[in-house]
Amino acid sequence: MKNSILSLFVILFGLTFFHSQTKDPRYQPKEYVQIKHPEWSKNATIYEVNLRQYTNEGTFKSFESHLQRLKKMGVDIIWLMPIHPIGEKNRKGGLGSYYSVKDFRGINPEFGTMQDFKNLVNKIHSMGMYVIIDWVGNHSAWDNPLATTHPHWYTKTRSGNFQPTPWYDWDDVIDFDYDNPDFRKYMTESLKFWVKEANIDGYRADVAGFIPVDFWENARAELDQIKPVFMLAEWESRDLYKKSFDMTYSWTLFDKLKDATTQNKGIAGLVEYLSHDVNSVPKNAYRMVFTDNHDMNSWNGTPQKNFGDGLKTSIVFTGVVNGMQLCYSGQEAGLNRSLKFFDKDPIEWKDHENEVLFSKLFHLKHENQALWNGKYGGEMIRVVNDHQDRVVSFYREKNQDAVLPIFNFSDKTVEVNLDTQYFQGKYRELFTDKNFDIKEKTMLNLEPWSYLVLVKGK
Repeated sequence: MKNSILSLFVILFGLTFFHSQTKDPRYQPKEYVQIKHPEWSKNATIYEVNLRQYTNEGTFKSFESHLQRLKKMGVDIIWLMPIHPIGEKNRKGGLGSYYSVKDFRGINPEFGTMQDFKNLVNKIHSMGMYVIIDWVGNHSAWDNPLATTHPHWYTKTRSGNFQPTPWYDWDDVIDFDYDNPDFRKYMTESLKFWVKEANIDGYRADVAGFIPVDFWENARAELDQIKPVFMLAEWESRDLYKKSFDMTYSWTLFDKLKDATTQNKGIAGLVEYLSHDVNSVPKNAYRMVFTDNHDMNSWNGTPQKNFGDGLKTSIVFTGVVNGMQLCYSGQEAGLNRSLKFFDKDPIEWKDHENEVLFSKLFHLKHENQALWNGKYGGEMIRVVNDHQDRVVSFYREKNQDAVLPIFNFSDKTVEVNLDTQYFQGKYRELFTDKNFDIKEKTMLNLEPWSYLVLVKGK
C-alpha cells in the first residue's frame, strides 16, 4: 500500500512539475508579427492601377467610372501607382517615370487636382473598398526642391555629386541618405500627410528593402496612431513583417511558376516554394502573389509570354495558395502587350475570360476562410499523388471551410491517383459547378494545364 501511495505521489509530483515548467514564458511560442493588421484586410484582395494608361484621359475622375466594375469583380484594395508630380530634369520619355518624384506632398497635374484625388478616395471608401498609394522613399527626381534646399539629405559620389541609387541605371533619380535624422522626420511627416489630408489607407513601398528597417518600424507606429494602415513592401524579407509591413511581394512564386510553365523545369521548384512558405514564413505574415504587375508587364514581358499555355493555371494557382492575389490593370481584360512606361499607351478594355477567373477567385476568398490571409487562413497541406513530378495537390481548411485544389502543370494528359483519406467529403468545383464525392482514394483524368478547385460543402 505504501509503495502504491508513493508511486502515485511521484506521478502527481512529476505531472505538476512538468505542467509548471511548460508555463515558463521563455518556452512559449511567440508570434513573430507584432503589428496589428487592419481588421478588413484578413480576407482582402488587391488590384494595381496604372492611372496614366487606364483611360484615354488618364485622370482620377475618369478612373472613377471603373470602380463599380472592380467592386463587382471582388476587389478590396485599390493600389494606385505614384500620384505625385514627375521630375523634368533627366526625364525619361515624354511623360517621365511615376517613380521620379518631384514633390512628395503634391499631385501630378496629369491626373487632376488634390480635390479630385480626395473625391476618388471618398468614392472608393463609400463603396466599401480601400486605397493605398505607391511611395517612392528611396530616391527623388533631380529637380525635387529638396536637392536644392537640403542637398545633405542625399548620398554623393566621391567627387561630391548627386548619384542615382548605387549599381542601378536609374539615371532620372537621385539617392536619399537615411543616415540623416532630419530627412527621416521629413519623410515620416510626408507619409502622415496623405493619411491625414486625403484619408488614404496605407502605402505600397517601392524598393522597401533599400530603406532601413528601423525607419519603417517607426513610420508604421506613427501612422497607426492616426488610423490603422495597411503597408505593402516591394521586397521579400522576413524582417519587414515584424513591426513594419502587413505584406511583402512573393517574387519567388512568380519565378517558380514561370519555371514550371515556359521554362520546362518541372514543378520541383514550385513544391519547394510551398514547403518554404509553410515552414519559414511567419504565420501572420501576408504575401502578395501575382502573375503580372507594372514591373513585370513593362520590363519582363506579358503574362502570355511568361506562362504560355500555363497562364490560366498560374492565375488560378495564385488565387488559392497562401497569399493575397493581385490583379494588374488590364489583366482582367486579357492585356497581351507591354505597356509603355514613360509615354501614353492606353489599355484596350474588352470582355475576357480572365475577369471570370479573378472574379470567382476573389469572391471565394471573401467567403471561404480557408483562403483568408495570414493566420486567419488555413495551412497548405500536401495531398500525396502518384504524379508528383507534374501534379500539385493540396488541402486548406479553417473553421469548417475547406478547399482542395489540384493542378496539372504539364502539357500531357495525366491519370492521377490521390490519397484523400483525410480529405473525404462532398465538394463543388469552383469554375464548373460539378459535384465531387471524394472518398479515401481518388482517381482523376487531368487534361494538359487543367485545374480543379474543389470547395468542400458544409
